[in-house]
Order: sequence, then structure tokens, then C-alpha cells
Amino acid sequence: MSTIQIPVSVLNLAPIREGQDAKEAINSMVDLAQATEKMGYTRYWVAEHHNTPTMVSSATAILIKHILEHTNHIKVGSGGIMLPNHSPLVVAEQFGTMATIYPNRVDLGLGRAPGTDMMTASALRRSDKDSVYTFPHDVQSLLTYFGSEEEQSYVKAYPGVGTNIPIYILGSSTDSAVLAAKLGLPYVFASHFAPRYMEEAIAIYRDRFQPSKYLKSPHMTVCLNVIATESDEEAQFELTTMQQFFLNVVRGTKNLLSPPVESMDELWSPSEKAMATSMSSMALLGSKESIKEQLTRFQEKYNVDELMGVSYIFDPAKQKRSYEILKEVVDGK
Repeated sequence: MSTIQIPVSVLNLAPIREGQDAKEAINSMVDLAQATEKMGYTRYWVAEHHNTPTMVSSATAILIKHILEHTNHIKVGSGGIMLPNHSPLVVAEQFGTMATIYPNRVDLGLGRAPGTDMMTASALRRSDKDSVYTFPHDVQSLLTYFGSEEEQSYVKAYPGVGTNIPIYILGSSTDSAVLAAKLGLPYVFASHFAPRYMEEAIAIYRDRFQPSKYLKSPHMTVCLNVIATESDEEAQFELTTMQQFFLNVVRGTKNLLSPPVESMDELWSPSEKAMATSMSSMALLGSKESIKEQLTRFQEKYNVDELMGVSYIFDPAKQKRSYEILKEVVDGK
């Protein structure tokens, strides 16, 4: 089997499974980090969501520190820190501290959405003005805080100065592609829930990329859903957990990550199915052979620099196996 040769990483939204409490969900998050580290994954990122009883990923920096503490060498980061919710200085101090304790292991992925509903966003916000619009300036502030002593102004992040923590721009639209290209930063597209603008965003980022001291050429990462199993039939069954997850999003309901079901037909209406399916359409799904074929086609078309996989599989052992199969595919095993 020929290799596809692409670094693979993990994104975890840290969902709570049915039958779990919050502590057990955090334990599962760490367990998966340890397993994927052993498999040779490049990085392990945790998302940020607020006022969401189905996930434990609100205090993202604390979770990152917890994962760093329980792993040895995998890079750990945010996918992402939702910058409108935070003061750049506080983010710089938190991540600067982690990078001081765990050198060369910390990534900072940044998003411009609040990661929650508007009422919760209002409770989180550090100012009355809409800080979504200050995102480019806030990113620049963080680049400065992590830079050399000579770059600093009066306010500095201690620890933070000189840590040069890699910053990634996250996005689900073309706006973020323009910004990442302009700043010469790596770009990560959220195809796992918002695939609509992926192709356009990749093209814009590559076309407009300006080399910087951070990056000489574009570094394009795409986040995809991954459900890799022993057979295509099993993958179709395990897929129903992810379909229920996205049905939750469409309905605004608060169900925990649910076990797979024999059929979704009784659970969703045709319009709900259409919405949930359009959000989750970018997926690697099936047996090892099917995954290899899908990933080969994807890479022939987009040739991305890194793949980040999200795997909504209910059974933790099967979730680990899914990541193992994906790694075997890229390694040509």
C-alpha cells in the first residue's frame, strides 16, 4: 500500500457521552490524547464551547494544561481559543506559562466566533463593543506578546515574551483565509461542521499568502470528520452517533453524545436530515480501504499540508481504533 504521507492530528470537542459525568468526559479526553500520542499523531487540540451541558470544553487552557501533564511529546493546543471572549494579554500569559513548563509543545489556534449563543457571549465578553471586529488587532497583539524582547511595548506577557508559540488562524469562512494569508500564518479550515466555503477558502489562502517570519509558504490544515472501522457497514452504523450529534445542533437540544442506532429515519425529519447532513458532509467514512480511497481523492484535489480528524464515535475503544486506522492509512500500513 503506498503512503499518502500527510501529518495527522486530532481535534476533540470533549463531548460528554451518555452515562458519563463531566469528570469521566475529561478522563476520556486525556485517554484519547495518550492513545493518539502513542500512534504518532502530530498534535491534539481541544475546542472552546460555553454554556453547553453536553461538552466539558469551556476552560480550554486548563484542559490543555491537563493534557500536557498526562502526555509526553505530542503538541497540545486550542482548536481554538475564541478570541472575542478573552483579553489577548490573559491568553498570552496562560499560554506563555504553559510553553514555559512544556517547551515546544504548545499550539495556539485562534477563532473569531464566540463559540456559544449571543446571551452567553455577552456574559463572557470583556467589553461592550463587539470584539469580533477587533480580531485582526488581537491576533497581532498575541504575535507581539510571544515575540522577542525588542518587539515589546510597555505591557508585556510574563511568562510569554520570547516563547514564539505557533499561532494558527481557524476559520469556517473566507474572511479568516484572507487574514491568515495577510499575516503569513498557518490556516485551519473547519470542514468538520462548515464545509461550504472550504474550497474557496483554501484557494484564497494559497493565492494571497504573504511569506512572514512565522511561515515561508502556506500551511493549510483541514479538519474532517473521521469514522474509520473494520467494514463499511460498521461505519454506517457508527455514523449515527455523529448524525445524532448534528441533529442536536440543528434542533438546539442538549442530548449527550448518544450510542449508535439502527436507523435515523425515526429520529429526524427530511429537513433536519438535510441540514445535519450538509454540516457533516466532509467525512472520511468506512473501512481502511474506503478511507484510503477517499483520502487519496481528497489529496489529489486539495493537497493540504495537514489533516485534523474529529471522530464522534460512542465507544471509546472504537474511537481509538478509528484514529489508528487513519494513521495506518497515511503510514501505508
